[in-house]
Amino acid sequence: MSGTIRFTLDGREVEAEPGQTIWEVAHGKGLVIPHLCHRPEPGYRPDGNCRACMVEVEGERNLVASCIREPKEGMVVTSDSGRATHARKMVVEMLMADQPEPEVAHDRSAHFWKMAELQGVTESRFPTMEAERIPLLDDSHVAMRVNLDACIQCNLCVRACREVQVNDVIGMADRGHDAFPIFDLDDPMGASTCVACGECVQACPTGALMPASVVDEQQVGDREDFDEEVDSVCPFCGVGCQVSIKVKDDKVKYVQGINGPANEGRLCVKGRFGFDYIHHGHRLTKPLIRREDAPDKGLNVDPENPWTHFREATWEEALDVAARGLADLRSYYGGKTIAGFGSAKCTNEEAYLFQKFIRQGFKHNNVDHCTRLCHASSVAALMENVGSGAVTASFNEIENADIAIIIGANPTENHPVAATFFKQFAKRGGKLVIMDPRGQGGLKRHAWQNLQFRPGTDVALLNAIMNVIVEEKLYDRQYIEGFTEGFFEFRDHIRAFPPERMAELCGIEAETIREVAREFARSRAGMIFWGMGVSQHIHGTDNSRCLISLALLCGHVGRPGTGLHPLRGQNNVQGASDAGLIPQVMPDYQPVTDSEVRDLFRHIWRGTEIDAEPGLTVVEIMDRVYRGEIRGMYVLGENPAMSDPDVEHARRALAKLSHLVVQDIFLTETAMYADVILPASALPEKTGTVTNTNRQVQMVRRAVPTPGEAREDWRIIVDLARRIGLDWDYDHPRHVFDEMKMSMFSLHHITWSRLERESSVTYPCKGPDIPGEDVVFGDGFPRRAGRAKFTPARVTPPAEVPDEAYPMILTTGRQLEHWHTGSMTRRASVLDAVEPEANCSLHPSTLRKLGVDAGGRVRLTTRRGSLDVMARADRNVAPDMVFLPFAYVEAAANILTNPALDPFGKIPEFKYSAVRVEAADGDAVAAE
Repeated sequence: MSGTIRFTLDGREVEAEPGQTIWEVAHGKGLVIPHLCHRPEPGYRPDGNCRACMVEVEGERNLVASCIREPKEGMVVTSDSGRATHARKMVVEMLMADQPEPEVAHDRSAHFWKMAELQGVTESRFPTMEAERIPLLDDSHVAMRVNLDACIQCNLCVRACREVQVNDVIGMADRGHDAFPIFDLDDPMGASTCVACGECVQACPTGALMPASVVDEQQVGDREDFDEEVDSVCPFCGVGCQVSIKVKDDKVKYVQGINGPANEGRLCVKGRFGFDYIHHGHRLTKPLIRREDAPDKGLNVDPENPWTHFREATWEEALDVAARGLADLRSYYGGKTIAGFGSAKCTNEEAYLFQKFIRQGFKHNNVDHCTRLCHASSVAALMENVGSGAVTASFNEIENADIAIIIGANPTENHPVAATFFKQFAKRGGKLVIMDPRGQGGLKRHAWQNLQFRPGTDVALLNAIMNVIVEEKLYDRQYIEGFTEGFFEFRDHIRAFPPERMAELCGIEAETIREVAREFARSRAGMIFWGMGVSQHIHGTDNSRCLISLALLCGHVGRPGTGLHPLRGQNNVQGASDAGLIPQVMPDYQPVTDSEVRDLFRHIWRGTEIDAEPGLTVVEIMDRVYRGEIRGMYVLGENPAMSDPDVEHARRALAKLSHLVVQDIFLTETAMYADVILPASALPEKTGTVTNTNRQVQMVRRAVPTPGEAREDWRIIVDLARRIGLDWDYDHPRHVFDEMKMSMFSLHHITWSRLERESSVTYPCKGPDIPGEDVVFGDGFPRRAGRAKFTPARVTPPAEVPDEAYPMILTTGRQLEHWHTGSMTRRASVLDAVEPEANCSLHPSTLRKLGVDAGGRVRLTTRRGSLDVMARADRNVAPDMVFLPFAYVEAAANILTNPALDPFGKIPEFKYSAVRVEAADGDAVAAE
């Protein structure tokens, strides 16, 4: 093979690829060379500082560290010579001198002890370090314990924090024996800027850094003290990190990241430490039926004492009551008086079954899920202009890019593991362009350009960038001619948006706009990432159209390091959308208006007629409920009583329903309005598949049983379907998956057995043994003549703008520790302890004008409602803005948000509302 290096290792001729080390080649041949400071997982560079992997090279006077030494042609290496073995033993013995005794070790099965056993080292002849020189226990962080009496100064925690996660919190201080890792400026871990990703804990080879859930009060623990370990997928954001769940006594003891295609072993605070929500005392364990003497429906049910409003029931009774209520409404008023909200937290199979339940059981398409509240605008624009609603390249492709734009997204808080790849990209010299009305503390210092534009002016900024590219003829003429349509009309349109004119609207200097435009156009490979800051506007589809046009102008689609990537919010929002949990399309985005599509599903679903009329969206359904046109709902794992805009309107609608069936793991705010509550399963209790933001279909494996009488969601849906008269005979999620493949070309060559074997397969996939495609559309688009489309976008103001009564701008979003409506993360002990209180963020100058100290309370008022909340000082928020997280029921952001919809994606304008901010009663201080 060209470039192969041949050398001798322990008497055998072996081959190495350029860049491989002796250690890597040895382990590939089954040899075991001890290692302590080296971690072979992706992202970790070899350091060679512990000298536990020394080998002998013929002709060289000194031993060499095999983890950093690359072989040369003809080299003769001996790993088992007496000299090398003795040296390695000596290293381990010296390090053992300062370790706690094995029986009281912080991690009795630590990698260090395994390497000592491998070397035959059981005790040390060397004196131990003086106790006063060893830092004391640091238990200041709720999730982790720091016991530096076990530290061997291997530097792995520093590399984990600085180079893998790129958080730059951990460093080494002092010298010699007194050298130890510190957090920031030698702060306690809990008081530092640590974001609790836990990468250092996973990397530590001795137990000096440990999960708090593994050690006892004496700081003794054992990471291998578990009954079973199950490889599965994280239940939170759309990154789709693969995890190893360690189970003890049918409970999750701790979680580690494994080398999945999206995370390469990395996790964030939610994925690593947010697992115990499934064991919370609020878990629903038996079916509940609303009591006949219950008070009026509303948010006055105590999750710890629901018996004031509900009574326990058997599964038979609960399913009968749930199904009979839906069937009676269908008989008396027609199927269209019933609607369904599915879940992006469930599996692909459950999403497929849910939309089939509504379409087949009630003969209409009024079924939706949370994509309507996050990326429906993005999907609408992608379908229109590219022909596919999924990303054109995985976020990992950024490693091949020269420049990347991140707009309307805050990856360090919303997609933290994806953010690690973005930060590594910048450290390698890639040009990161951040565009967001809210500054990003986590990414800003890595950015080449940071464009903090005025809220709601995305189109103005993006059109100005494209104006420069068009007027200076920087566009890729060959690509445009070969792969696009509509360019000339687009060119004429874009000439009306010169940077000098748009700078007045968006607040970014014209010269900065020109510099970004030139760099993006001239780069060899560029990517565009966006989030809900782009999509959650009444002009969200236009925002996405601009991003698509920008990529097409420069030919930045279809090649390595190029692509369009809307970062998906929930763990299976991509898969739920693919599975047809959208009102206007069937699985694989096949329009319900297409007669051939309806014929296909009539055949697969044994004669079921599919309604040709697109269904209603989430917000439209709630409006029809309020007007009395929809009388019954089936809600699976969604929480519209928290997630809908103008949420008081949604809550009043829920209270009006004649029959509401809620299937969930907790008594959510929506479940408080239910007539029947069906206890469901959390993701670690399921078997099935999910699809992440990268188009990677991944296997979810059941790690722990459902609590009490709770059941897997797919079983509940099947039981309800049978009770409303549907002839369903599924016995396992694999049978549902097999049916999905009959209509979903995206699953071609992806089988259940392949997923069980490989755990993850990216679609599209060209063969049963061929890896899926990370980058698509290199040879054309799934549109007419294989061409993508330019669609002009005009500047549209927000639905409401600040005025004298409401002079500021409210925007909403997530925090790192909390997710969606908080029903899961606020019941995770670590996450709730780190971020326990509802809060909003304001610029320090704004707080001074209000006469409120940081930590004081402010009142936020919009045209829809008012709430009081604790205020934080945050210089990343513009002086005329306030940022409000939406996970807190006691200060529900969606009481305030505007329900105005994007006309194409039908998505609410969560990111822009006119608001008045005042000091709450009793919290004003003397203004400076």
